[in-house]
Amino acid sequence: MAEKVLIVEDEADMLAGLEDTLSREGYEVITARDGKEGLKAAAESAPDLVILDVMMPEMDGYEVCAALRGRGIQAPIIMLTARDTEDDKIRGLDTGADDYVTKPFSMRELLSRISAVRRRYEGRKEKIREFSFGGIHVDFDRQTLTRNEQAARLSSFESELLRLLVMMRGEPVSRQTILTEVWGYDFPPDTRTIDNHIVRLRQKIEDDPHRPKHILTAHGKGYKFVK
Repeated sequence: MAEKVLIVEDEADMLAGLEDTLSREGYEVITARDGKEGLKAAAESAPDLVILDVMMPEMDGYEVCAALRGRGIQAPIIMLTARDTEDDKIRGLDTGADDYVTKPFSMRELLSRISAVRRRYEGRKEKIREFSFGGIHVDFDRQTLTRNEQAARLSSFESELLRLLVMMRGEPVSRQTILTEVWGYDFPPDTRTIDNHIVRLRQKIEDDPHRPKHILTAHGKGYKFVK
């Protein structure tokens, strides 16, 4: 049975191009022209992947993404947008997206991103799903972190980065390994992206993010997790 991809996109030409490309790749494609229609289609079809435009009328992509995650839909989500600022990307990842592709993009790049998020998603089934340390409980599948009875959401990349560090606890993990295992595609971000995610994880985990006890810098090597 073909994997189902839900495309939520209000630009007719873009929607047609995506539908044609993914159909030729062997996917069963479901389409929606706005956020409300997308939410309904997701509930009815249980897609294996969601491609979601950000700039849409009534409900934008951020709202739709948050609603999908709030309804328990765990399928990978790739957001499409003409906005390319770091704040926009962080907002998309914080709402639960797995990747963020800036328009204009080539279909080849999008297919590579799809392959990457599918690999990461499949890999989660073989990885640890929950972990507790220092009064903190992390549910990697739900991408939540509970500390002092206060729940916080982890972005997809934050969750996978922390999971990798926890699985390799006590051992330094290089930036290249992080890029390969967490981002996983052939268009790696600047390594400063990793550092920014480490900073944000420390803010959620550490008592004093400037003097971390759990996520440590291994100078010249990368980062390591200490329980």
